[in-house]
Amino acid sequence: MAEPGKGDTGLLEGRAMRSLNPILKLVLELGPLVVFFLANQKAGIYAATGLFMGAVLISLVVSYVLTRHLPVMPMVSAVVVLVFGGLTIWLHDDLFIKLKPTIVNSLFGAVLLGGLAFGRPLLPLVLDTVFQLTDEGWRKLSFRWGVFFFVLAAINEVVWRTQTTDTWVNFKVFGIMPLTMAFALAQTPLILRHEAKSEDGGQA
Repeated sequence: MAEPGKGDTGLLEGRAMRSLNPILKLVLELGPLVVFFLANQKAGIYAATGLFMGAVLISLVVSYVLTRHLPVMPMVSAVVVLVFGGLTIWLHDDLFIKLKPTIVNSLFGAVLLGGLAFGRPLLPLVLDTVFQLTDEGWRKLSFRWGVFFFVLAAINEVVWRTQTTDTWVNFKVFGIMPLTMAFALAQTPLILRHEAKSEDGGQA
């Protein structure tokens, strides 16, 4: 397997994929959530779920067409959205779409902490990272992200069980993403401390 960042063009890894315009990347990530929010306001949770499923698929297809790359997190999330969104519409029960963030975040948390338990940090695969860290850096960052994913899962459980559907939708759109971005930015000092160096002393 190619060393991270040095020519691996596999479907799931793709470290050498062409970089997307940051604005376009943001649109692809946030677009389906915006569609979900607006549709819920206008037509209710079931119509919103159907449109959300379609928007997620379109986002994934556009991302692949532009980069020839399927990032792991969006792909896994899309599969869960299609399965649980389909159950939501078929059984007319919004419980399933509300469980989606719990399941996805718990899955990623289990993968990261499980990988650490077996001595193999899996964060580069899960987050599709393009930077390189020392072994200690990957272990620390993987542990932090693993715990964070479980925290997100727990928060989602509290919100959907105690709040209205509209409040849960607002949290999903305007809560989870800002929390994730803030957490990611908070890891910058750790990343800088444990950044791998090349043989000539520069950054890897």
